[in-house]
Amino acid sequence: MIERPSSAAGLAAENLRQTLGGFRWSQFATIYGRLALGAAFLSGIADRFGLYRGRNVGYGNFEGFVRYTAQVNSFMPASTIPFLAWAATAAEFSLGVLLIAGIWRRPVAIASAILLVLFGTAMAISFGIKSPLDYSVFSASSAAVLLAVYSPPKRKSSALENKPVQNWDVI
Repeated sequence: MIERPSSAAGLAAENLRQTLGGFRWSQFATIYGRLALGAAFLSGIADRFGLYRGRNVGYGNFEGFVRYTAQVNSFMPASTIPFLAWAATAAEFSLGVLLIAGIWRRPVAIASAILLVLFGTAMAISFGIKSPLDYSVFSASSAAVLLAVYSPPKRKSSALENKPVQNWDVI
């Protein structure tokens, strides 16, 4: 005889598991989120270095990206704009690669959320709140927070004790 859960929450979880046919939705969601955010970061990098051609190209080259950085950060001194453009480029490239590779998942997801909320805030200050909302910047930031919260930790075995050791990241 199969034992059924007695609590309402247990019954709901069992019904959900049966409905989904045992598919690992949480694992799928975290991989999908990592790949989507990572690809978005790397797509921006590709655009600013001229790897996209034709229609629907955003910046087209790094000079165009620096001009856009100045617009987004209109409240910053002009002398800081080249640094901000290069810092954003380095951060987006690093985070994009690390997200796709699945390395240091929680810290990378948190850093991605922070970078996106800073970008969204700068957009809101310079262009108004509608701009970051229309471009889903805060939605992407919240997805990064969800990745940080719901990414299952990796488990490693200690060679000395042969017991599972909690490890939050792939090192």
